[in-house]
Amino acid sequence: MVDEAAFRHAKGEINRLPCVFERALLARHAACELAVRHQIAERESVACAQPVARALCAQMSALLRDKSAFALGLTGTQRILPHAMVMKIQCGGLDGLKALLDADAVAPDVRRLVRLAQERYGDLDTLPFSEIVQGVAAWKARRRHGGEPR
Repeated sequence: MVDEAAFRHAKGEINRLPCVFERALLARHAACELAVRHQIAERESVACAQPVARALCAQMSALLRDKSAFALGLTGTQRILPHAMVMKIQCGGLDGLKALLDADAVAPDVRRLVRLAQERYGDLDTLPFSEIVQGVAAWKARRRHGGEPR
């Protein structure tokens, strides 16, 4: 068992540019050509290989969170969200983007979707978030296999 404080320190030293969509990537829900995976103790973290791309992903992530707030019943004062809510925003948001921009793709590709959004809409603020948020509202976590149902 790794001390949590030691893990966070080591993660910060190793992963200087953490992926904004790390949870979706670690869940194997999405892919990204710029993702660099690191093993730290028994855990895995994901970094971004390109600072400029990470900044665009951060903008997309913030927009997804903001535009999904009403559909998820969030208030503007909630800063830290539960893991399940973050997963719903990240995975559902990427699903919504995929449906809008790259419907034939097998799985959401973060870098490709952000690049397509920028090419087709120019400013990420102008994306049709009413359509994208439908993916957030529809996304459901996979049920665990075995054991007792939740």
